[in-house]
Amino acid sequence: MRNPAIQNDFSYYRRTISRNHINNMHLDIENEVNNEMANRMSLFYAEATPMLKTLSNATMHFVSENKTLPIENTTDCLSTMTSVCKVMLETPEYRSRFTSEETLMFCMRVMVGVIILYDHVHPVGAFCKTSKIDMKGCIKVLKEQAPDSVEGLLNALRFTTKHLNDESTSKQIRAMLQ
Repeated sequence: MRNPAIQNDFSYYRRTISRNHINNMHLDIENEVNNEMANRMSLFYAEATPMLKTLSNATMHFVSENKTLPIENTTDCLSTMTSVCKVMLETPEYRSRFTSEETLMFCMRVMVGVIILYDHVHPVGAFCKTSKIDMKGCIKVLKEQAPDSVEGLLNALRFTTKHLNDESTSKQIRAMLQ
């Protein structure tokens, strides 16, 4: 999502390799990607958020393959991970243990990523009132950080979630993400 030019760069690479093969200019490229792998990579990068799509598909596949395991077990695990990250970021005792900015950013990224995954996996999403995720609290924690460091994370919540614009989403949460 943050590097949309990668698909164009990869297409250029594929054209160059193809052109070299046509002209019998078989260069000894040590790490040349074979055609099948290149096709898979192109499909992966064609998605707006390829990792999110892969994680969502894998999680949905897990849920559908394990029908004896209620979906609530999966969504409860995701909501618990979100709560842990939120508490680590908002509670001064925990936050003071982080000595590097990278650790704080990692916790924020995990929290946002899990919210998005929950929103894609849960039938009604992360923004409804019955959600086990404290969306107001999570957004508040993000907004308390330096704006330049969290703008991408807030945009991820705005543009890669499924249920933000549903009628069940409170106007207060929508307003917080405006």
